[in-house]
Amino acid sequence: MTHKGVAITKKYPQIKKLFGYDPNFKWVVTGMVLVQFLSMFIVKDLSYPILLLVAYCFGGVINHSLMLAIHEISHNLAFGHARPMANKLFGFFANLPIGVPISISFKKYHLEHHRYQGDEKLDTDLPTLIEAKLFCTTFGKLCWILLQPFFYSFRPLVTYPKAPTTLEYVNLVIQLIFDGIVWYYLGGKVLVYLTLGSVMAMGLHPVAGHFISEHYMYKKGFETYSYYGPLNFITFNVGYHNEHHDFPAVPGSRLPEVKRIAAEFYNDLPQHNSWVSVLYDFVMDPEIGPYARVKRKHRGLTS
Repeated sequence: MTHKGVAITKKYPQIKKLFGYDPNFKWVVTGMVLVQFLSMFIVKDLSYPILLLVAYCFGGVINHSLMLAIHEISHNLAFGHARPMANKLFGFFANLPIGVPISISFKKYHLEHHRYQGDEKLDTDLPTLIEAKLFCTTFGKLCWILLQPFFYSFRPLVTYPKAPTTLEYVNLVIQLIFDGIVWYYLGGKVLVYLTLGSVMAMGLHPVAGHFISEHYMYKKGFETYSYYGPLNFITFNVGYHNEHHDFPAVPGSRLPEVKRIAAEFYNDLPQHNSWVSVLYDFVMDPEIGPYARVKRKHRGLTS
């Protein structure tokens, strides 16, 4: 919880009742995974042009939503803090349609993004100086968005490498077994649908607008921005990002209630109305680029 979150809780103690996991979350995620399982049997006979279109418009959207489900799971919001292993196991399940293992690795770095937001070393959400130098033009920023899945995935390995954990190897083995079964029984085209859909939906795609909308400095001095539009419906309300950083123990389904209760703390903050506009403005506005972030000097780990 941030300092602002503490202040809000003191004024509105009823917000504490919103803490904890959402019992409906596991059923929503299970439904999405099963939809993807069903779609594999439908797309296996499609031509590649149609397959890619379906992956971009449908499968990739579900997979991106599952990535945001993994974000919720990283905060133990599937089964609560008292059942950490249940959360991890469910993360393996939610990970299956995405095609590549991310569940455990994501948590390893994401919690430090909350604790050390803006730290030039520990917050791996911050683009590197090389990214800022290479992708500062309009065309460069467009390329950077297209390549964002790769920067997002591999940047931590360069800027803040950590030794793989046992559970990361478990995540990898489970995912490889699943991918192998899909390949053997349904063919490589289905794996293309799953993995390429995941990649496309993290790049130049409306739902991927949240990657940029959350922390890129569209108004000087403001570090985090919320979006309250309709795409929250399929992204576990990740758009309520100021609220999420203030109260990471509140599940996405209850973040609108946080805003309703503490409206005076959020209504006047800069906010985004469209993730598509965020992407367009990022590319076209020369004042915004990969380095338009609030950055703090690294001072080492603190207890």
